Parts: sequence; structure tokens; C-alpha cells
Amino acid sequence: MTADAYAGEGWTAVVQDVVLGEELAAYVVLVRTRPLYVVVLAPAPQAVAEREVGRGESGYGAGWTVEALDRVLREETPRIGLWLDTTGQSVEQTVDAVLAGLEGARVVGASESD
Repeated sequence: MTADAYAGEGWTAVVQDVVLGEELAAYVVLVRTRPLYVVVLAPAPQAVAEREVGRGESGYGAGWTVEALDRVLREETPRIGLWLDTTGQSVEQTVDAVLAGLEGARVVGASESD
């Protein structure tokens, strides 16, 4: 609702979250604003674990391991939008890849057609 409210006021809303499994399809339906772009950053689990070492906080714990979340991402999450393996990429390279693949990230829903 928040992203739609901002978009309704003329802002470009960017929502960052971890949405895995069938929840991704449900999430996409909840956002009414079009055009809608979905980008999934999917680095290898080892790269995620290495990056976590350098962070001050961790979003992982007993039931939320890097490996468990990666399995749900790769095996249970529908292939909606643009999926990028960012394992060896810098932030700048990832931004460039997102911008270059933006049309592939576009989600066409019931309220929009090509």
C-alpha cells in the first residue's frame, strides 16, 4: 500500500525486501501500480555467507540459514521478473545489470497488457 500511495503522488517507489516462495507471486498481485518491475538478486550461498561476515548485523539465525533460504529461493520461488546471479559483482556492476535488464524485470499484470 505504501508503494502505491507514493506512486499515486508521482514518486517512483522502490521496495526492497526478501520475499521467497509463493509469497513473491502474492506480493506482486498486491502492488497495483504499473509499470511494476521485480528484480531478484540471487548470488551463490557461499557469496552471501562471505558478505554476511562483513556486516554488523545478521538476518540469519537457527531456522533462517543462508543455505535454507537459498533453497527456498531457487526451488520454491516462481521465476517472476529479472533474476541476477550477482555472486562476483560489485554494487556498481549490479546496478548496471539491473538497468540493462530492466525490460526483463517488467511484470505485466491484469491491469496492464503489452
